[in-house]
Amino acid sequence: MDILQLLISGIANGCIYGLLALGFVLIYKASEAVNFAQGDMLMLGAFLGIAFINTDEANLPFLLGITLASIIMGAFGYLLDRFVLRGIFGQPQFAMVILTISLGFLIRFGAGVVWGHNPVSLQTPFSGKMLALGSLSINYVDLIIIVSTIALTSILYFFFAHTRLGIAMQASSQNQMAAYYMGIPVKRINGIVWALSGVVAALAGILFAAKGAISPSIGLLFGIKAFAAAVIGGLGSLPGALVGGLLIGVIEPFAGRYLPLGLSQIAPYAVMLIVLIIRPGGIFSQVKQKKV
Repeated sequence: MDILQLLISGIANGCIYGLLALGFVLIYKASEAVNFAQGDMLMLGAFLGIAFINTDEANLPFLLGITLASIIMGAFGYLLDRFVLRGIFGQPQFAMVILTISLGFLIRFGAGVVWGHNPVSLQTPFSGKMLALGSLSINYVDLIIIVSTIALTSILYFFFAHTRLGIAMQASSQNQMAAYYMGIPVKRINGIVWALSGVVAALAGILFAAKGAISPSIGLLFGIKAFAAAVIGGLGSLPGALVGGLLIGVIEPFAGRYLPLGLSQIAPYAVMLIVLIIRPGGIFSQVKQKKV
């Protein structure tokens, strides 16, 4: 029962890492750039959800608060691409790295000014409720995180596989120049991808805030772990992001229980190193050949 309890908790945490890693993969597929502010967007989305839902804040209905936080983060992602990121279009990828790292610092500073630096939790209708299965007690929050991740992943899969916009995004991610010549509005597509990444980050942040306390500094930690998950799964693979997140999420509680403190903290990154040594492109990497 103890092992099963750790496994369920690890899967729930891994779902959050996987959702955040999806944001990394979406942006990388669209522009071959890495958004190192993705974890801070999760944190900002979580604080927006808390501001809308908690009784000592706006005290809105739970689903309405989630919807408003997701819309705001989607708009934030779109406007960020429209007015900031397009200004460095054509510059080396290093410029995007520096820009998103700086953006993460700004988001953390702003969140600290507005909400303070003390950890805060999201108030939910299912807080503290447990599902008893014999001697096994499962937190309702963990179940909702797992079910929500499955539902969101299914929606994204259907969107990319069966909608015109999703197919256009895939075409743009594979070859932006060819997509542009075929009439696909590449810049607008990139903006939509950033908006979608913001929505996913907000949902992941709200799910985490429902499970544990959140503070402005948590975004950096989550961002590093989610980036490791994306690298493990393969930075260009949506399924790989989820698998990498689940792998890190499951490893963490078992390492914390059975390994010394120092080793347990580096266990996820040790796994990433092993995967990169064995399969440098990640678990779901695909070998591609380009003709020049």
